[in-house]
Amino acid sequence: MDDIHIMRQFNRTVTRSLGIFDKHYLGRPRPLSASRLLFEIGTAGTDVRSLRDRLGVDSGYMSRLLRTLEGEGLIETSPSEEDRRVRFIRLTHQGEKEREELDRLSDGEVISLLESLPPVKREALTEAMGTVSRLLETAAVKLIAVEESDPRAAYALASYYGELSERFGREFDPGTASRSREFSPPHGLFLVAELFGRTVGCGAVRFYPEFGEVKRMWVDPAYRGRGIASRILKRLEEEAARAGMGLLRLDTNDTLSEAKSMYLRFGYRAIERYNDNPFAQHFFEKSI
Repeated sequence: MDDIHIMRQFNRTVTRSLGIFDKHYLGRPRPLSASRLLFEIGTAGTDVRSLRDRLGVDSGYMSRLLRTLEGEGLIETSPSEEDRRVRFIRLTHQGEKEREELDRLSDGEVISLLESLPPVKREALTEAMGTVSRLLETAAVKLIAVEESDPRAAYALASYYGELSERFGREFDPGTASRSREFSPPHGLFLVAELFGRTVGCGAVRFYPEFGEVKRMWVDPAYRGRGIASRILKRLEEEAARAGMGLLRLDTNDTLSEAKSMYLRFGYRAIERYNDNPFAQHFFEKSI
């Protein structure tokens, strides 16, 4: 219960500090929710669907916020060049100016807050806020089972193969280690890790008669060190056990030292080579 009390107190303090319920955020003629959209749309613009997914906002509420900004002359919408059915949002010149003003006012609030504290406490606050931000992002990651043909899976796999090619110093050819729909039920499972609409990781397991095999473990470098890979691996183990697998195997490369450390930490033990993967030098298994 102490943890719950601390979290509630933290939420109340942050709510008051940020002025979340103010009708005029930073003294401007709109609340925080509408102002936030100006930052999220950014200088490059974005489509409504991506914006909604990124913020986790339902379509009705999003439409009301966008109408408010459009009525103020801060944004303009038009059909996307790639798909005419999708609406694309851009900041107007006035919207760009308003975004700059919000940045200026926000920076002023932050400076005022930090200057009210002595240097030691100021450093402690910024360090704690960084930790809280990383932990909250990790907790917000969703693990979603998808088909390999899903665009999110395709993005994750392309990123995974690209990184392997870079780290191996030669092109990683997925054709030598992949078959179409090899991770689709009932043959296996493919997971993507998603954070606020962004694909930040993936992992898969393939079911064989004698064992299950963990494959395609990848996390976006910008989000490593937050326990996402551990969450993916734990979920794959749970799904394999649910499918009746009593044994899991996997392989890895010499250059992927962090992956090897994670597998050992999860209780995998080194075994002899069990496959003909030309990119693998280390082989592990674990009873589940």
